[in-house]
Amino acid sequence: MDGFDVGAADVEPTADDLAAIQAEWSLIEAGIDLVDAEARMAAANPPCELDWQALRSAEARVQRAMTAFYARPAARRAVA
Repeated sequence: MDGFDVGAADVEPTADDLAAIQAEWSLIEAGIDLVDAEARMAAANPPCELDWQALRSAEARVQRAMTAFYARPAARRAVA
């Protein structure tokens, strides 16, 4: 395997790593919800109005979370 350091797999996340994840968590969670809505759309045959509404809602949530995340000062949203 190219570029994989087995020893690095044993390293726990640092406090800075965890803080970066926490700072970005609302955006991560919104992205997960969007993928869930997209999966429901793909599985529906055909998608109903509730499927479309869930997709639009998830897309809007990602946009709101992204706007809020990037509105923060860069120092508070820096990811190591």
